Amino acid sequence: WGAGLFAESGNRKKFPAIVIFPQCPEKNNWGRYERKDSTVKNFWSDLRFLSDRPPTAPMALVMQLLDSMVGSGVADSRRIYVGGLSMGGMGTFEILWRKPGFFAAALPICGSGDPDMVPNYAGQTAVWVFHGDSDPVVPVSGSRSMVAAFQKAGMEYRYTEYPGVQHDSWKNAFAEPDLLLWLFGQKKKR
Repeated sequence: WGAGLFAESGNRKKFPAIVIFPQCPEKNNWGRYERKDSTVKNFWSDLRFLSDRPPTAPMALVMQLLDSMVGSGVADSRRIYVGGLSMGGMGTFEILWRKPGFFAAALPICGSGDPDMVPNYAGQTAVWVFHGDSDPVVPVSGSRSMVAAFQKAGMEYRYTEYPGVQHDSWKNAFAEPDLLLWLFGQKKKR
């Protein structure tokens, strides 16, 4: 999801970019978390974030790839963006605190994160969060708790919650008319 938006010829001309869509291997995760209570049916509604642990192997590989691209000069270090949906939305929130100040903008979609880690990157990255309010897979409370942490940290952000939308809120997010204008309009000062 989302590849078509970036690959569309008109968008490629307006917004030239290197776009990478890493896929997390089966039985792995982008983020470090575990269930609090194994008897709860919905895995994603019952998470404890393990933010004191090193990154998962897939997350570490993505971070190495990004460092390599910036270090070699292939990518503009002032215009690195990150986004993901569902588990990738969780990974998006996590990579923000694992690499504070690295990203110009982030698009976490129907994810969740550790609100306690927000002060590590508050004010360093523009964030636009998306979630459907009827999501039965990753409860909207995950994004709401992150937005509350953004507010507490005095962070600028955008939050779009889609009424009646379930887990596939990425369809709505990628259809936002000003999504690419907003995203590519973000640039770090240094």
